[in-house]
Amino acid sequence: MKKILITGASGFIGNKLARFFLTKGHPVVGLGTSISHPLSKFSPDFEWVSADTTLAGDWQAHVKAADIVINLAGRNIFRYWTKKYKQAVYDSRILTSRNLVNAIEPGAGQTLLTTSAVGIYGDRGEDELTEASAPGESFLARVCTDWEREGLRAKEKGARVAVMRFGVVLGDKGALSLMAPAFRLFAGGPLGNGRHWFPWIHIDDLIRAAGFILENEKLEGSFNFTGKVPVRQKDFAKALGRALNRPAFIPAPAFLVRAVMGELGAALLESQKAIPRHLLDAGYDFKFTDVGSALEYVFTK
Repeated sequence: MKKILITGASGFIGNKLARFFLTKGHPVVGLGTSISHPLSKFSPDFEWVSADTTLAGDWQAHVKAADIVINLAGRNIFRYWTKKYKQAVYDSRILTSRNLVNAIEPGAGQTLLTTSAVGIYGDRGEDELTEASAPGESFLARVCTDWEREGLRAKEKGARVAVMRFGVVLGDKGALSLMAPAFRLFAGGPLGNGRHWFPWIHIDDLIRAAGFILENEKLEGSFNFTGKVPVRQKDFAKALGRALNRPAFIPAPAFLVRAVMGELGAALLESQKAIPRHLLDAGYDFKFTDVGSALEYVFTK
């Protein structure tokens, strides 16, 4: 079995991925700033290393010892973006990626599965966005561009590199934990006019797609981790309302979203009609083909 190292392993996605690979029999090393991790008590194959990965340190020895490195580290973007917090969002991603790549052993044949986001495309209106589409110019687009550049440096050391460009991840935690309360209080609805495209992926497909890439050793490059069928934000809001048995007719005006949430609000109003072209071409079979079934599964499983 291959040894897997996961940065950001205490987060929503990292914790799920760690559990998934442990069930497959792989030993997993988790990295993050938390003092401990619950999996340490339940699995002898899980090792937790508490470290600030934005700084070089002893933790990098674990990178050299891993067959597969999965880089998920990064500050949560769903907070008000002050100048200081924007720098933390940037540094947590770029510096961690730089330190990881610096620690990869040249010629060892390691695999790096590193994270980005469809935010790399910026606000693109009705354009259909594949992995070949050019990056945008927004703050998140610049973060993602630099983030990917740092990860792709691992190719110079002979590593196989795949970049996961996440859409909004649907699951029992993450973005939905922020959206659902308003709907449960009968105050949910679209953001702005709701016509902008809303990139999404269910957490189960994210995990399965990551495993699919790792199992198919010829796959490398960038991959849009988004649902097979794109959806407009107003239709996403309707589907979320149905899943929660609540109405979804109270819109949040665009000016109010921007006024209350600042730059984050502006980012939430961006349109990204992202298509998972590389995953589809590689033969990945999505578990959830539409957002309605994905949301129903989140709230009824």
